[in-house]
Amino acid sequence: MVWLLIGAVALGAGVAMAFEVRGALEREREFRAAPKCVSVPVKASSCLWEQEFTVRKVETHSGRRRGGSPEAELLLPSGRPWEVTFRRTDPVMSDMEPGDKVIGLIWYGRVVEVRDADGRRQQTSAGPVGWPDDRLGGAFACVSFGLTALVGGVWALLARGDRRRAAAATVVRWHGVGMAAAALLTLWVRVANDWPIWAIPAIWGPLALLLLASMVAFVIAALRGDLVDDAPSTPQVSPSSAAWPGGTAAGAGSGQS
Repeated sequence: MVWLLIGAVALGAGVAMAFEVRGALEREREFRAAPKCVSVPVKASSCLWEQEFTVRKVETHSGRRRGGSPEAELLLPSGRPWEVTFRRTDPVMSDMEPGDKVIGLIWYGRVVEVRDADGRRQQTSAGPVGWPDDRLGGAFACVSFGLTALVGGVWALLARGDRRRAAAATVVRWHGVGMAAAALLTLWVRVANDWPIWAIPAIWGPLALLLLASMVAFVIAALRGDLVDDAPSTPQVSPSSAAWPGGTAAGAGSGQS
C-alpha cells in the first residue's frame, strides 16, 4: 500500500513537471531575447537592467539538518536591502562574502542573475535559465518511478500468497528506482557539462531501455522460481518420537500401562 501511495504521488508530480516544460522553455527564450533597458526601470519590465549591489549577508545553509535554499542579502547604493535565493551555491554564491561588489541582472522586477568581479555568472531561483532542464529531468524521474511503483504495488497486492509473483513485483518496483536515479544522474551530468536540453533524453533513453530489459529478464526469472526458494519445508522429527512405532502417542500409552 505504501508503494501505491508513493507511486501515485510521484506520477502526479511527474505529469505536472512535464506540463511545465513548455512554459519554462518559452520563458527562457523570452529572457534570452530580451533587450537591455535604456534607463532605470521604474516598474517591473521585460527589459534587462544591470544593477550594482553590495553583499551584506550570505547563508549557504550547508551542514544544517533543516533544509533551505542558499540565500544572500544584497544592498543597493541607496541602502535598500534585496533578498535573493539560489538553487545551488556554485559557481558564484559559494565565493561571495560580505562587502563584495556584484552585478545583479534585473528582469520583471526580480534579480535573475548575479555576476561577480571575475565575470562569473549564476542564475538565482528566479532565473529562467535551467528551469526547462530541471523540469524535464524531474518528469523522467518521477514518471518512470511512479509507473513502476504503481505496477509493482498492484501486482504485490494481487499476488498475496504467491512468492514468485511477489518477487516479480519487487523486481519491478526497484527497477523503477533505478530508472529514476538514472534520470537524476543524467540531469546532474548535463548541468555539470552545460550540455543542451536534448542531451537529457539522449542519455537517459538508452539507460532506461537497458533497465527495462533487465527488469523483464529478472521478472521472467522470478516467475520461473529462480529468485525464490518456494519448495515446501520438510518437518523435523525428534529422536524420541522416532524411537517408538506410534510416536509420542505410543510413548504416552506405555506410560499409562
